Amino acid sequence: MAIDVFKETLVTMAEAVKRLPEVGGREGHPHVGTLYRWMLRGCTSRDGMVIRLETVKMGGTACTSLEALQRFFDRLSGDTTVVTPPTPTKRQRDKERERHIQQAERELRAAGI
Repeated sequence: MAIDVFKETLVTMAEAVKRLPEVGGREGHPHVGTLYRWMLRGCTSRDGMVIRLETVKMGGTACTSLEALQRFFDRLSGDTTVVTPPTPTKRQRDKERERHIQQAERELRAAGI
């Protein structure tokens, strides 16, 4: 499945590594070069398939999506029962944003600001 730039949450590779957990007992996130390696060479899954991280180019910048990262890890683990959660629609994101704005306004009024 390819990245749908209008439905998925796009991030640069540098932003993507910040979203990943610390692994292997080391402090810090994986290096950004690791994501480029996953993009170019891929990783071998449990069943022997080479899985590559999906990316798109925006201008001269390689980007991936949070959903593509989830698909990548799902495929690597070989767990076919794992389903990537649906991407929220623009309407759902707008509704959530409006809810946050209203909450902030209530808090400001309560603080007398």
